[in-house]
Amino acid sequence: MRVGAACDIARAPRPGVTDSAQAGAVRRELRTADGVRIEARYEPYAGRAAERGADRDPGVIVLAHGFTGSLDRPALRRAATAFTAHAAVVTFSFRGHGRSGGRSTVGDREVLDLAAAVAWARSFGHRRVATVGFSMGGSVVLRHGALHRAEHGDGHSASYSRPVMHRGRTVAHPVDTGDTEGGTGTAAFRTGAPPADAGAAVHGGTHADAVVAVSAPARWYYRGTAPMRRLHWAIQHPLGRLVSRYGLRTRVHHRDWDPVPLSPVAAAPLLAPVPLLVVHGDQDPYFPLDHPLALADAAHPESSELWLLPGFGHAENSAGAALLEQIGDWAATRLRAPAARPHHGSRDAHGPRAADSTTEPTPGHTQDATEGTDG
Repeated sequence: MRVGAACDIARAPRPGVTDSAQAGAVRRELRTADGVRIEARYEPYAGRAAERGADRDPGVIVLAHGFTGSLDRPALRRAATAFTAHAAVVTFSFRGHGRSGGRSTVGDREVLDLAAAVAWARSFGHRRVATVGFSMGGSVVLRHGALHRAEHGDGHSASYSRPVMHRGRTVAHPVDTGDTEGGTGTAAFRTGAPPADAGAAVHGGTHADAVVAVSAPARWYYRGTAPMRRLHWAIQHPLGRLVSRYGLRTRVHHRDWDPVPLSPVAAAPLLAPVPLLVVHGDQDPYFPLDHPLALADAAHPESSELWLLPGFGHAENSAGAALLEQIGDWAATRLRAPAARPHHGSRDAHGPRAADSTTEPTPGHTQDATEGTDG
């Protein structure tokens, strides 16, 4: 099932993959389907010279940060740098974060931000895209993967705008909400009949060919931990939104979801046959292990994997160099040889390397308590 037009990007003539790699990093302002301005950055593949030949497309990894993060935060920059050893990388700031416009809807309309970033990533000539999301970004990549699908499932066709069906009912589709830079208007998705342009191809494709959700929630409105109770106060109480705006540099929309968007656990079974990796730590202070277990149980077992990592905390702040290397390698394998390896579901930790790769700090890195805290 698919969802509609994702973005309106000011495009230069489309370069080839090799040309874009030589050009170095590119920073651009994108425009989402509902008119919100988001900042984005493209970084070319930095792998071995022998792997950067003209006939080899390394693919591109699009990173989705957690709540209060942005593309310039040290934790996301560290992850982006690690992933350039495996593929080209696109980072961006969700609406209401960093220098992007609009206001955060904490996982709802952010799907449109990710779709704009994916379409831009493809405009550099890459045929295959992996999305990697942390915490709130993890919920977004799951929902994006369910809502934005390739027409033929082969990773080479455009994405299409169709209503999304789940358990026999229409659950969401895009509409013109009249939203502007200020973040006014209603929710980005509504139930009901498909829009008039359903089935129209989106230029470049907005679908993902592989999805990684790190420290993601399975369901909405979870308040079972103290950090999540604080987070809900920060997004639902007027004083909390002021604290979020001026203390955490994150602008949150004041309106409640209407309707409630498709949840991550409901999105998970809709991703297949796209490969899905769920990564979670047993020391996560936000979401306990029932969240990744629920996601893994809901996902198709032949196209999904679950890594439960001892000692790992939460999202991009806790992801050490070894874990980022493993995630980058997983994504690159599926980007370059998607049919070469079967993807069998696993409900165990990721083998002997898991304990070594979770909380290893990067030398010189000091965690910022406001980076990527999420819900």
